[in-house]
Parts: sequence; structure tokens; C-alpha cells
Amino acid sequence: MTGSLHLAQPMASVSRGPVVATSRLIPSSASRIKLSICSSSLCGLPSCLKCIRSAPLVSHFFFPYERRSICVAKSGFSTVSVPKFFVSDPEQLKSAKEDIIEILRTTFCHPIMVRLGWHDAGTYDKNKEEWPQRGGANGSLRFEVELKHGANAGLVNALKLLQPIKDKYSGVTYADLFQLASATAIEEAGGPKIPMKYGRVDVSGPEQCPEEGRLPDAGPPSPAGHLRDVFYRMGLNDKEIVALSGAHTLGRSRPERSGWGKPETKYTKDGPGAPGGQSWTVQWLKFDNSYFKDIKERKDEDLLVLPTDAVLFEDPSFKIYAEKYAEDQEAFFQDYAEAHAKLSNLGAKFDPPQGFSLGEVPVPERFVAANYSSEKRELSESMKQKIRAEYEALGGSPDKPLPSNYFLNIIIVIGVLALLTSLLGN
Repeated sequence: MTGSLHLAQPMASVSRGPVVATSRLIPSSASRIKLSICSSSLCGLPSCLKCIRSAPLVSHFFFPYERRSICVAKSGFSTVSVPKFFVSDPEQLKSAKEDIIEILRTTFCHPIMVRLGWHDAGTYDKNKEEWPQRGGANGSLRFEVELKHGANAGLVNALKLLQPIKDKYSGVTYADLFQLASATAIEEAGGPKIPMKYGRVDVSGPEQCPEEGRLPDAGPPSPAGHLRDVFYRMGLNDKEIVALSGAHTLGRSRPERSGWGKPETKYTKDGPGAPGGQSWTVQWLKFDNSYFKDIKERKDEDLLVLPTDAVLFEDPSFKIYAEKYAEDQEAFFQDYAEAHAKLSNLGAKFDPPQGFSLGEVPVPERFVAANYSSEKRELSESMKQKIRAEYEALGGSPDKPLPSNYFLNIIIVIGVLALLTSLLGN
């Protein structure tokens, strides 16, 4: 257990052995080509471009956006190549959420699910622009090389709990599954509803995992400075640091994994789930503002207070928010929900680019020519997004013209010459 991101340990004892990532490639059963064709009359491209783009050979070479599933061997987590632009299926995500709720209610694994999502997203570095080098919520935590980072001790148990769901729903990325489990755990523990969006793309291999050392430590020499170094690198501020720290209201720290906490206390010796560890709060499976109250009072020796916890009431800037949340749970819930959603999006690449929510799944707008032929009408936002995506896929952007398509120009010239020849011959 290290620091504010490393907040929880598994609730249920998992008997299976350690997970070992392999490099074996497993064929996907869900492989298919993702293509979309815009109306040439709308985007200003010649009508024959539609035919050219939809041709299988041309599509293969110029639009290789393939969708595949990730398969897992019985012996452990198998890492297969994942192409860019893997889209999570909204309906499968909804079903996966129902399965996650069932796991939460039977294994009491809320804290470790929160921690899993946080640690996948918490490697984000705002100073790096390239994906996936910038880290963040990209599913890289499923690989053994990252699981072995000191801050991720024990998270293999969360992966074991989620892997059957991933096997069941191949149309869901690991990146989305981790964040879905994290947000669902907060809500199921009595916390606020998180305004989540989905559509995260997975990294393809362990070579794309971030280097170790991006997650916070629980006992640094300068706790306030350390928290700011780590969270500012992610683009988060003091209010968000304190709000996110409040998630320690869930879970326990286990000394055999983190080096912090007691082996057991009167609050943890009987479980639920696997007994042991030391919790920050008495009801460590209930999400509320008890963390701030207990840290402020510090009257119970059976409750854990890390250096990074205590500093929230010692640092002048942090203290403003910590005092507020100790008095006002509603304010804490509101700020926490916003901070959690922001954290879950850090570094992620979305497909579609704007992402989607489970409550408002985007339905592609059907193009009806008659709607735009008789009079001037404003295009809907969804149609604008579709046209923009098609334009950018061909190399265009708002600040640069679409590059010339010489192949298309040659076809047009040949067609004009053929027509002229025919007319002159007649």
C-alpha cells in the first residue's frame, strides 16, 4: 500500500497462483474490419471517393482499422497484440457492469477494484504528449512487467476477479473494464455516482508499460511536496488531491504487501472477505466522509494514519478542503465524483474520440438526403462529428487542407478523356 492512489487491498482470498503474462499469440474470434463511409455530397469530396474507399483492396491498404478481442490462456493472462482503435461495445459494457456488481456483493472487493482503476490511470504524465508513452488509463496494468511494480502489490488478485468478465465480454477493452470496475465499486459502496465515459483504447504489449516510480509513496520524507509532485504531474490540483485521498474511507493496508499497518485490528480480524490488515475507518466497506473525521480526531489506535493522510490537516492548502469534507459529506461527494472521473480519463485515447457514457450511448445518425436537399439546414452535432472524423481519417484537419489524391485525379482525367473521345467519335 503506497500513498493516495494505492488505497486498498483485496477483500476476498484468491487461491490461484501468481499470474504470469506470456507472449503467446492467440487468434481472435471477434476480428473484423471497422469502416465507415461518409456522404461525399456533405464532406465536399467527389462522389467516386465513396466507391474507392469501400473497395476491399483499397480499404485494406488505406484504412486498416481492425477490431480484435484479447484472449486469455487458462494458465494465466496472455498478452496478444491489440490494434489501435479497439472499440468497447456499449451493450457489453452494461452487461459487464452487472457482473461486476455481483462480484462486489459476493466478495466485498470494492477497495481493490478502486485501486486497480486508479493505478492504471495514475501513471499519466501531462508533460508527455505521445500515447501511450504518456501513461494513463490504457490497460497496461494487465501486463506482468507493470504488475511487479512495488506500488501494485496484490493487484493481481483484482485481475483474477475481473478476467472471467473480460473472457465473457470480448468487446470490452481492459482499460474500460478497469475504470468501470473502479467507478462501480465507489457507487456500490454508497458513494456518489461518477460521471464516467468509455471507449478507451488498450495498449498492445508490455513494452508500452510506463516505467516504475510514477505512483505516490505512503511515507515520503516530505509528504505534502511528494503528493504535489505526483499529482501535479497528472494535472490535478490541491482540491483534487484531498478529495481523492478521501477514498481511503474504503479498504485496508496489509503490512506484508505495503510495509504499512497492523496485521489485524478489532475492525478487520473477522473480515468480511480475507481477514487482516488495518483500515482507515471503522466501516471500511462504506464510502462516506468518515476518513476525514477520523484523521482529524486521531483517537483510535486501531485506525491507520499514514504520513500522506496526516498531512491533509497539516498543510495549509490541503487543510482547507480536508476541514470542509469532514464537515460536509455532500461537498465531499460532489468534488470526489468530479476528481475520480477526471483521473479515470487521464492519458486515455478514446474511440470514438469524444467517448460515450453508458446512460447516453451515441446512436449513429442515419443520413437522409431529402433532409438537406430542399433548404439550408444546420447539421446535427453527431453528423458534424461523423464528417469531421471521416475528413481527419483521410489526412485533413481544420488547420490544413486535405492533401491531393493523385490516384483519384488520374481516374478523373481518364474518365474525362474517355467521354471526350466518345463524343468526338460520334
